Amino acid sequence: MAMRHAALLMQQGAQMVKLEGGGWTAPIVRFLVDRGVPVCAHLGFTPQSVHALGGYRVQGRGETAAAVLRRHAEELAAAGAELLVLEMVPAAVARDLTNALSIPVIGIGAGIGCSGQVLVLHDMLGLTGEPLKFVRNFLDGSAGIDSAVRQYVADVKGGRFPDDKLHGF
Repeated sequence: MAMRHAALLMQQGAQMVKLEGGGWTAPIVRFLVDRGVPVCAHLGFTPQSVHALGGYRVQGRGETAAAVLRRHAEELAAAGAELLVLEMVPAAVARDLTNALSIPVIGIGAGIGCSGQVLVLHDMLGLTGEPLKFVRNFLDGSAGIDSAVRQYVADVKGGRFPDDKLHGF
């Protein structure tokens, strides 16, 4: 089923598929990668599981949770994931994982120590109501969407966003 759905996505122009979760997903990642499908893994807070997690909750807090997160990240990288998205993870945990893994780690609410950053466009433009702690409204005070996105890129490249003290866990 994973291959069938991945093939449909790729036929429609996707260049990679994203799988949320660890542990049980590593064999699926290996299966897809062995068949030529590039995979992005996603750990920490996984949006498709928001209700199962009881809402927006930071993941990887505490030694046990951080160890599980690290084990899952290592398994996914070993299975062939080309990159890892870490969402709502303590900055120190994300930084350690970024340094330990051989694949890029993209943070969303995971601190400045990741290989790169991403935000959902609607969040970065302040269009989703009360923002999460790790989100900054880049549209506020900007001339429009284009300049807001340019400001986001400039702030990430310049090390001004995220700010672990303001946006971190």
